[in-house]
Amino acid sequence: MVDISIDATSSVPPFEQLRAQLARQITDRTVAVGTRLPTVRKLAAELGLAVNTVARAYRELEEAGLIETRGRNGTFVSAVGGHSQAAIQRAAQDYAAKVRAFGIDPEEAVRVVRAALER
Repeated sequence: MVDISIDATSSVPPFEQLRAQLARQITDRTVAVGTRLPTVRKLAAELGLAVNTVARAYRELEEAGLIETRGRNGTFVSAVGGHSQAAIQRAAQDYAAKVRAFGIDPEEAVRVVRAALER
C-alpha cells in the first residue's frame, strides 16, 4: 500500500509532505493505478494528522488528476496520473530548449525552477 512518513520537525507543512510523497509514489508507480487509498479518517489516524490535513492533500491530488474519488466506493489512484508524468517531461524538455536558446547557464535555470517550486 502507501508508505508515508511525516516529519513533525520539518518546515514543510504536513499536508504538503503527504501530498508530495503520494504524488511521487503514484507517478513512479510504487502505488499502482487502481489502488484503493485509505479513507481520509483512517490515514489521518495512522499518521497522527488532522482529518482536514489529509483531506487537503487528497483534494490537491485529485485536482492534479492523480487520484479520483468514487463516492462511497472510496478513493483510487487514477489512470490519468500516468499522463501527468509525460506532460511534466514534455514541459521540462520545452523549458530546456528555451534555456539553451537564450544561452542561460544550466545552474541558473535550475535555480529558477527551484524558486518557482517553492512559491
